[in-house]
Amino acid sequence: MQAECEPYEAERHLALGTKDSPEQLARCEYDWYTQDEPNTAALYAARAIFPYLLVGNIRSANKAHLIFTSRLNSSNKSLSVQEVSSKSSDMRVYPVLPLLNFLGLLLLAIQRGSSDLYKQLAKHYTPPLKEVGTWDDALAQIGEMYFGIRIPRQGNPLFDMMGSMMGFGGGSPKPKPKKAEVPPPPAADLD
Repeated sequence: MQAECEPYEAERHLALGTKDSPEQLARCEYDWYTQDEPNTAALYAARAIFPYLLVGNIRSANKAHLIFTSRLNSSNKSLSVQEVSSKSSDMRVYPVLPLLNFLGLLLLAIQRGSSDLYKQLAKHYTPPLKEVGTWDDALAQIGEMYFGIRIPRQGNPLFDMMGSMMGFGGGSPKPKPKKAEVPPPPAADLD
């Protein structure tokens, strides 16, 4: 299977693939994970989950998460895991892999559509998320897409100042004056 799993090519093609793509991508990511340190599981799982979320495919993101965590459980019998179930969902909690827990809870928060839940989740997992650092852009886009949390736009202060002096861009947009509607000139008689 290694020959089929060239990391960047697989990710690029499988993110927009078929209904079988989440399983293939999760399996590839898991295979790559096994060549790395045990505590990096969430980094590889995210590489299978985030692309689907960023294209609006929640079902495939959930499937990729389920397949990755199932393989993780079956391959690591000594890994501590707690099964948490409710009427509406089931989840595996990994005491030693907080970012993997974050990914599972993120998927649940998306299904519920609660921006408050997302904010609490992000706040609770701030320390491990800061350690990763590379998820910031993806999480900002996910926050905007699924929870309506606007991505703060940063401007260039010098450009904003120059733009406001020159009358283009920068600062807060100024309302455009409404043009008075002028009726078209009467048509010339061609008799």
